[in-house]
Amino acid sequence: MRLPPHAAVALLCVLGGLAACSDVDGESADEAAEQLATGLSTHSLEQVQLTSDADRERYAEVVRNMRDLPVQVSATEVDEDDSSAAVTLAWTWTLGDLEWAYETTVELIDSAGTWELDWEPQSVAPGLRAGEALDVDLLTGERGDILGAGDQSLVTERPVVRYGLNKTATKPRRWRDSATRIARAVGVDVASFRRKVDAYGEAAFVEAIVLRTEDARELIDAEYAEIPGAAVIEDEIPLAPTKEFAAPLLGTVGMATAEIIEESNGSIQEGDEVGLSGLQSRYDGQLRGEPGVRVQAVDSSGDERTLFSKGARDGKDLRTTLDLDLQLKAESVLAEFTAEAGPHSALVAIRPSTGEVVAAANGPTNEGFNAATAGQYAPGSTFKVVTALALLRSGIAPSDVLECGATTVVDGRSFKNYDDYPSAGLGLITLTQTIANSCNTGLINTRSALDGDTLAQAAAALGMGVDHDLGFPAYFGQVPPPAGATDQAASLIGQGRVLASPLTMATVAASTAAGEAVLPILLPDLQVRQQEPTTPLTSTEAEELRAMMRAVVTEGSATFLADLPGDVAAKTGTAEYGTPDAAGSLSTHTWMIATQGDLAVAVFVETGQSGKVTAGPILEAFLR
Repeated sequence: MRLPPHAAVALLCVLGGLAACSDVDGESADEAAEQLATGLSTHSLEQVQLTSDADRERYAEVVRNMRDLPVQVSATEVDEDDSSAAVTLAWTWTLGDLEWAYETTVELIDSAGTWELDWEPQSVAPGLRAGEALDVDLLTGERGDILGAGDQSLVTERPVVRYGLNKTATKPRRWRDSATRIARAVGVDVASFRRKVDAYGEAAFVEAIVLRTEDARELIDAEYAEIPGAAVIEDEIPLAPTKEFAAPLLGTVGMATAEIIEESNGSIQEGDEVGLSGLQSRYDGQLRGEPGVRVQAVDSSGDERTLFSKGARDGKDLRTTLDLDLQLKAESVLAEFTAEAGPHSALVAIRPSTGEVVAAANGPTNEGFNAATAGQYAPGSTFKVVTALALLRSGIAPSDVLECGATTVVDGRSFKNYDDYPSAGLGLITLTQTIANSCNTGLINTRSALDGDTLAQAAAALGMGVDHDLGFPAYFGQVPPPAGATDQAASLIGQGRVLASPLTMATVAASTAAGEAVLPILLPDLQVRQQEPTTPLTSTEAEELRAMMRAVVTEGSATFLADLPGDVAAKTGTAEYGTPDAAGSLSTHTWMIATQGDLAVAVFVETGQSGKVTAGPILEAFLR
């Protein structure tokens, strides 16, 4: 890949330790050597006296392809005799992250009181021959793959087709017209592409769009092929199995932007392929490896000789725990059930035995937002698993009776159950039945049994509300101290100021299954120290929580899951949010969490009818 023009020329000439030399008409050989080094540091001999003026043009041709690369030249030694002086020049070229350093020797001739440079090609680089010019190729290694469970490649080199304008294949007066036609043919913004064409050099290929080969097959037609300068280039770039596959999490790879180049302090050049978002961006240094360089002497016929080279180092693979099949399945069921919903939906699956995140899927209407691991939403009744643990710790047993009324009032605010709450579930019912039927009022009526931090400590025991840097965007939720009686009442049913992500609630489900706070793991090679909860989950508490979640399936709000294989345990959830409509109704988040064998799953749809009706079918399809 050619080094493009981008870098400012660094001017630095250090001349020291030179012996004093006799003057020639007032100018010493030292001064002439210093002036020469200064000129070479700016790629110019305009201010240097030459024995032949033609040598000025010859020198300019030698460094024509190097003029935009920083070079530091200093005269380190001057050895003068009666009519000449041999000058040792130390050269250091900055080639991206690398340096090319060497010495050359030039001769200054005393010509009637003026020191003149007797220039030769080897004055610029050792071994350079007449008629040759310098050129540089920046070498890049193979980008590392992103791997999934079992080290299966998730993101690897896959075939693509690049569409754009080859400016050398048509006349300049046609460029803007061709740009317009190409943009319309491939479906990109015309004005933006025309500006891009205007900004690129005369010999450039200006890319309009890159498409997977399978997506591009029907795009090329006779009309596109007839556009002057329209080009189609087959290539390979790092891609996931599908365009949607964990896209907000894994991120994308593309040409370095001006901002990335500027922030890299010279390590990234124009035209470099880098991670632009997600894990590809955060771990770009690991995946991209280290660049190499090759400096060549090129003659007039195009033959090349290598003067200096340093090989590139391939990038290292990034290991994740994502399971290829489960991630594809999660995205498939979200697409099937939420194509007309929105704006956000997600499904996260964790293995309770290891904490491995095996699926982190975002719905088709998320528009790139990573709701799965970074979203912040009221978890609604899925949070009642946390509330149940807090009540167990306050002395209320699963068989103890609570009062579940149609409504309850706290400080003048009325709370009710969800719209289709079963009438048979009203009255005096056990804590297990309260969780199974998801009775809001029954839990709110227990609020006096809980002190200020009991709920937050119960959440921490299930892995919620304790932040960790897991190497990817991960929101663990919040359970703030109640700001009053109504805020406490809302918190008990997962509303008010309680927030969670789908990752959070999958972690809560996984922790109940594992019998301890589970730390989600996506990057198994990253060492993360788990913060132990103040009051860890006990085996008895975990067993009682699992029994309550199982009752949700056998007799409560998720009986539609009862025929799934294994002892499926679950919890439905609905949470009101936003501002009331004209009829006074609020929109609702819909949730479901569940465990099945060594799998804990959370499903979230930002706006729906209820956990059972909206999120339930997604969960059921995934578990089947």
